[in-house]
Amino acid sequence: MEFQDYYKTLGVERTASDKEIKSAYRKLARKYHPDVNPNNKDAEKRFKEINEAYQVLGDADKRKKYDQLGADWQRGEAEEELRRRYAAQGGAAAGGGFTAGEGGDFSDFFSSFFGGLGSRRGRGGFGFDVHDFARREQKAPDLNADVQITLAEAAHGTKRRLELAAQDDCPVCSGTGMVMQEERMGQARVVRSAQPCARCHGTGIVGNRRTLEVSIPAGTTDGTRMRLAGQGGRGPRPELNGDLFLTVHIQPDRVFKLSGRDLRVELPVWDYEAALGAEVTVPTLSGKLSLRIPPGSQSGRVMRLRGRGLPGRGKESAGDLLFELKVLAPENLTEAELGLLRELADKQRQRKVPDPRAGLLR
Repeated sequence: MEFQDYYKTLGVERTASDKEIKSAYRKLARKYHPDVNPNNKDAEKRFKEINEAYQVLGDADKRKKYDQLGADWQRGEAEEELRRRYAAQGGAAAGGGFTAGEGGDFSDFFSSFFGGLGSRRGRGGFGFDVHDFARREQKAPDLNADVQITLAEAAHGTKRRLELAAQDDCPVCSGTGMVMQEERMGQARVVRSAQPCARCHGTGIVGNRRTLEVSIPAGTTDGTRMRLAGQGGRGPRPELNGDLFLTVHIQPDRVFKLSGRDLRVELPVWDYEAALGAEVTVPTLSGKLSLRIPPGSQSGRVMRLRGRGLPGRGKESAGDLLFELKVLAPENLTEAELGLLRELADKQRQRKVPDPRAGLLR
């Protein structure tokens, strides 16, 4: 019989803490869960191996004895002697104990040394105890999701309907991973047997899909992370539900370039508008308005409209709307228009207007 390295199965070091073991188990269980991998025999086998490893490493007493078994195994002691010794430590207990159940979900190694012992806590065995599977007071897993919105929706607020793939507590076993058969003996509750839950395969969690409508407030910036309390994985009680963390992404806009809460627009103007000054119509998030271009404006000049960017939220003030001028030379001129430009050029030379390229030629 081959020794089963449960630490390797969960991908953790032998010095791993209980928290690290639990975290590794939950991550792998979700990845290989039958609900996520329907009709995948390899995933089903891997899932059973992960579940078996956690049954031992997830319990302090079982882990301690497993570590000792591993040391004895490495010393090359006879397998039959090890089986006799560790089975004897388990000792079948009467009363409140229960067995690991039937169905062949565990390896021969597990069955030989840890399974079918029916022991109770305090007896030193490896059998499952009712407390091993009782759901601890812990929060269900959080969920993460991304949502894409337009710049206009970011400015004015919007709603989105999300389809969530959740990991919820199993409704059959209430997240314990086990279905138990109990009896009353006087005032005592006696657990006669327990089977790994067929619905969740002993993990206590099931895959689920649900629809959620969320409101995205006006003034939401790109990359904003929203926390929706209680909208994550479902726990045994509402107060133990996980949270949903929603990351908002603003799609690129054809006109406006977003930088924080500021908006930038490249504004084309004719050369004569830049030279003489002009009133031009420009876009904003709330409509159109007139913008005055000062005479003598050059390409690259930035005109700022304060508070016309993305709306503010809370203590954050609204951004600004910035127009960067791009001066254009007219095309397809008539002979008369070309004549006017030639006349202008002659007058410029007569006035000895400085060469704009003089600095490059020094």
